[in-house]
Amino acid sequence: MVLLRTLRGPAYTRILGIGDYRPARIISNEELCRHIDSTDEWIQDRSGIQQRRQATPDESVVDMGTQAARAAMTYADLTGSDIDAVICATITHPYQTPAAAPMIAERLGTKNAAAFDLSAACAGYCYGVAVADDMVRSGRAEHVLVVGVEKLSDYRDLGDRGTAFIFGDGAGAAVIGPSATPGISATTWGSDGSGSAMISQSVSWTEAQERYAPASLDMPGDPARPDATVTDSLWPFIDMQGPSVFRWAATAVAPLCERALAAAGVTAQDIQVFIPHQANTRIVDTLVKKLRLPDHVVIADDITDMANTSAASIPLATAALLRSGRAHPGDLALQIGFGAGLTWAAQVVQLP
Repeated sequence: MVLLRTLRGPAYTRILGIGDYRPARIISNEELCRHIDSTDEWIQDRSGIQQRRQATPDESVVDMGTQAARAAMTYADLTGSDIDAVICATITHPYQTPAAAPMIAERLGTKNAAAFDLSAACAGYCYGVAVADDMVRSGRAEHVLVVGVEKLSDYRDLGDRGTAFIFGDGAGAAVIGPSATPGISATTWGSDGSGSAMISQSVSWTEAQERYAPASLDMPGDPARPDATVTDSLWPFIDMQGPSVFRWAATAVAPLCERALAAAGVTAQDIQVFIPHQANTRIVDTLVKKLRLPDHVVIADDITDMANTSAASIPLATAALLRSGRAHPGDLALQIGFGAGLTWAAQVVQLP
């Protein structure tokens, strides 16, 4: 009998480098409120958001993802030739094909790296870390680049008071590679499609063109994007049932964090940093209380400056914490992504 060859990799992995990219254009709450009946005070009270970044009209998911990836590779002291696979977590790459990941891989100068996109919305980055961890430990790859990137301004309804202020643009990336000691724990992940309507695309692509394109002739444009209308009619909107999402996150996510800690063999007392998806400060505050996190734990708060960047939010927040010195290389961090799908994923990682 012929025995097929299989692969076997290292026992452990870790994050070797982290990087981020933040578009230059800053949109304050006051500027955004030109389009909706709201105030800076109301937005901050409801979400904690003070401002968000917005990419230029010609700045793509591929552009932003490549910038963040290069920063992560520099952090890890690696070049494109060292990367065996690229995973791009995004829900805002505007093409079914080609995927964003192969184009990012090509710009980075990888040598025919495997590359694919991953669509798990706000849990996308943590899903990507889980897949990369498995790929390295199986021997399928030595270094895997995980990119979380979103251009949510293309899918935002500027006339919707409940969602217009929530979303921002940006990219974060991490390089996953072999380690002599455990640097990434087992991942706790899952989904619940029964909640898919809570965060969803408002209409189909065709419906968006039929419903909103005629109105674009008469409606004033976003001052940050002269080519776009108030309704941002080029793409279908992202719609959200805010109260339902809040109730789900406030009740379901804390137990998922506890499961992730248990899977890692640690307790809340053992971690130094908590990096939840940057969805809403009220949700984060609720999680901190329910998990009874000690005072020494640093809580990521990148949402104040970046708003909700979906798959990009966790790597963006991680890079900000390390750059500011609030978190340090070697710290144990619990990270969890949760959102549309509904999907979730969490793991404990050692910061690079």
